[in-house]
Amino acid sequence: MAFVLRRLLSAVPVLLGILLTTFLIKAAIPTDAVTAMFQGQMTDEDASEAVAQLRAHYHLDESWPRQFQRYVGQLLQGDLGESVRTREPVADEIGWRYLNTIKLTAAALVIAVVLGLGLGLLAAWKRDTWLDLTATSISLLGVSLPSFVFGLMMVLVFSIWLRWVPVLAQDWRALILPALTLGLIEAAPLARVARSAMVDVLGSDFIRAARAKGMSEWALVTRHALPNALVAVVTLVGLQIGSLLGGAFIIEVVFGWPGIGELAVQAIQWRDFAITQAVILVGAVTYVAVNVIVDCLYAVLDPRIELNGS
Repeated sequence: MAFVLRRLLSAVPVLLGILLTTFLIKAAIPTDAVTAMFQGQMTDEDASEAVAQLRAHYHLDESWPRQFQRYVGQLLQGDLGESVRTREPVADEIGWRYLNTIKLTAAALVIAVVLGLGLGLLAAWKRDTWLDLTATSISLLGVSLPSFVFGLMMVLVFSIWLRWVPVLAQDWRALILPALTLGLIEAAPLARVARSAMVDVLGSDFIRAARAKGMSEWALVTRHALPNALVAVVTLVGLQIGSLLGGAFIIEVVFGWPGIGELAVQAIQWRDFAITQAVILVGAVTYVAVNVIVDCLYAVLDPRIELNGS
């Protein structure tokens, strides 16, 4: 419990840094959303009056410290602001799209863990065989391909050539190709780490002792080697959450998946800084939360971490 509490407390300054950074992004932009929205659309006199009214409505005429204070206060109340373009709460704009991004990320993570861990364990178990060479080659190919290139290849093969999955499906089938694309890409580094960790564990003294006592290879791998190798795997999985979220933003645009990544691209085109700011904040907070959970899993997989107080 003390280990979990320390990890939660250590996340507080990180979250404060995220709040400050997301606010400074808006402050660093030479123009605000209201001014950008009216550029070239009205005469100077009409635009000046409309801009002044809207800037006052969104408190953009206040000092930066006052705006930051208001920004933090709104966030503590669960208020992400209001979209300048649609005049709707940003939380409403992001809510259902965020759930779609989580669905995509979760599906891709399951695929990555199942395939990556399976390939890695198989390669380590059958080390220096054709199975090891095949699994390693597949992993190298996955690491080398950018996610958007792989995504376009998946569309070409499965949607255009084979016609197995519609390009723009309106049901659960719309999740198949983007999840497979992300999952297969992230399975590659996971397989390499899993193989390396299993090879190290299988070569350790306690594994040799267990093998000398006549324990079967299956029991040796599942009961002894796998739990010890999972610490390195869980570490990478925690880091992959950030890659999955970042990759999801790109994949959502490629496949037209209605997540917060696609919304962020649209918001940048609309110059709707409130939505862009909220997407960055939500993505960063999600990444921090996942890493805190992964840190806590270390104590479950290896009690020595909590005992050492690290």
